[in-house]
Amino acid sequence: MTGAKPRQTPAALRSHRWYGAKDMRSFGHRSRTAQMGYHRGDYAGKPVIAIINTWSDINPCHTHFKQRVEEIKRGVWQAGGFPVEMPAMSLSEPFQKPTTMLYRNLLAMETEELLRSYPADGCVLMGGCDKTTPALIMGALAMNLPAIFMPAGPMLRGDYQGRFLGSGSDTWKYWAELRAGNITEDDWREVEDGIARSPGHCMTMGTGSTMTSAAEVLGLTLPGAASIPARQRLSCRQPWAHPAQAARAGAWPPGYRSSDIAARPPHPPHSLDRHAAAVLSRLNAVYIDSILSRLPDLGRPTRWQPPLNAPRPHPSASSAAVPSGRCGIAASRPTSKPGWNWPAERTV
Repeated sequence: MTGAKPRQTPAALRSHRWYGAKDMRSFGHRSRTAQMGYHRGDYAGKPVIAIINTWSDINPCHTHFKQRVEEIKRGVWQAGGFPVEMPAMSLSEPFQKPTTMLYRNLLAMETEELLRSYPADGCVLMGGCDKTTPALIMGALAMNLPAIFMPAGPMLRGDYQGRFLGSGSDTWKYWAELRAGNITEDDWREVEDGIARSPGHCMTMGTGSTMTSAAEVLGLTLPGAASIPARQRLSCRQPWAHPAQAARAGAWPPGYRSSDIAARPPHPPHSLDRHAAAVLSRLNAVYIDSILSRLPDLGRPTRWQPPLNAPRPHPSASSAAVPSGRCGIAASRPTSKPGWNWPAERTV
């Protein structure tokens, strides 16, 4: 292909310092990898792809990640890489007190240091529950390695006596109804049993969907991936193997380095309900690359851009208004002016 970079040699890989050097330390790395059941041919000369997995038993948004990570590993193997799963802090929004915001930067630091201190040539970031998305992306940007984000996906719509339930917002609504005496304790338990029916983050346009949509607009995940329900049965193998292919070829598509992301106009989160978490996370990502001179531009897009999506879909709305009902639609693309965030070059 014209203009393609030459294939990268194994010695040029970052992981070569761990596995390829002829010294005692590399002997230890190789012998301990054999201890885990791998043959030298499994990793020799291949890019090591770290899979940062924020699964835990206490995070209902990521309960399906045990299965997803195995599918991602198969994709990395198929692409000629060596997958290494690395668990990271889960940040479970429904359970962690007083707030996950206290720990977002800690997860960002953990992600950066996992990638820095281990033999990673690229990474797949598995997140979706509110603060996990910006934290993972911030950590990967700081390391400036080939990276792709795999969103958890929204849960299925809630159901209560044939009515749609939205995460969070309907909790407050029916709690007020219960206190007013308009519904019974049995009704309240029905809402409790029906409001969260599957794995995945909130299906309303709250922090979870806002953050994953912002990641999509920035080109850090596959087009349309932010709106694919967590329960959807799709092939998760090959699409997430791009870091392996890129690290092996030595040619990373435009827009996936931290400098490329930070240089893009900071407007996508503004169209996503003007969500405060989106703006705060964007500020942190910008700060990482020390381009604070661009901060005055943050308000410029709001002069022309209306908000996108209702924070909570109306119960009588069509399924297209609810994230779990618009699978496969790249709903975030229309939020940007042509050429601002989706360059002509193919990035994925």
